[in-house]
Amino acid sequence: MSPNLSNSKKKITNSNELKFQEVKQKLREYKKFVKENLNFVGENFAYEARSLHYNKNKNRDKKKGIYGRASLQDVKELKEEGIETEMLPWIEDKEN
Repeated sequence: MSPNLSNSKKKITNSNELKFQEVKQKLREYKKFVKENLNFVGENFAYEARSLHYNKNKNRDKKKGIYGRASLQDVKELKEEGIETEMLPWIEDKEN
């Protein structure tokens, strides 16, 4: 008799799908936290990060961080300047 492998593949697929959904949910929670607690600066992230770091923008709330978009090169340069940055995967709200 041969073992029934089709059920084990389904279990693995369901397990992977469950893990994937858990990760997506956690990313949605991070995204919600970021949107509620940080200021969106859009494509000006590198400029705004430098302004905060070098204290050029005195009007900005320094207790609140920023988020936005930056190229990998921008992020590399910011880190070289000693400006801490983090990259987060950003998933869209819509389901595919």
